[in-house]
Amino acid sequence: MFNPGQQTGYSHRYFPVYPYTTEGAYPEALRLIVESVQSEREDELFYDYLLTVAPTAKQKEIIMSIRDDERKHNLMFREIFFQLTGKDIPPVNEVFQKPESYLSGIERALFGELRAVEKYRRILFGMAYLPFRNMVTEIYTDELKHASKWNYLYTTVMEAD
Repeated sequence: MFNPGQQTGYSHRYFPVYPYTTEGAYPEALRLIVESVQSEREDELFYDYLLTVAPTAKQKEIIMSIRDDERKHNLMFREIFFQLTGKDIPPVNEVFQKPESYLSGIERALFGELRAVEKYRRILFGMAYLPFRNMVTEIYTDELKHASKWNYLYTTVMEAD
């Protein structure tokens, strides 16, 4: 993991930088893709649950759009992994942890999306082939969009209470 105080062999005028090369990042990217497929599936199941407790049709519509993107991301990561390795990612666990409340579920989803952005950025560093870089960029920008939607839902629920 990058530590700003640690010398990396690369530096800009004012700040040492992470070596933005695919050399060491590629194996980590493959590992993180497998991990991400599991996470995206857990998110999908979690969001399916939140759909059952969402109080309004508008909130359900927002959650459905996020859930559908998670399904797309799962397939995209599987495709990237297969194209790079010639192997399929094994089936994942079909479990998730129920939140204490709808509001705590929204909060967990929001911070989960932000963690995913950081993980997907590391995957991006390992992709040399432009079409795969574009796919990962689509995925992590969707996650940023999701974080904004979860933030909207959180604010909406807090104002209603």
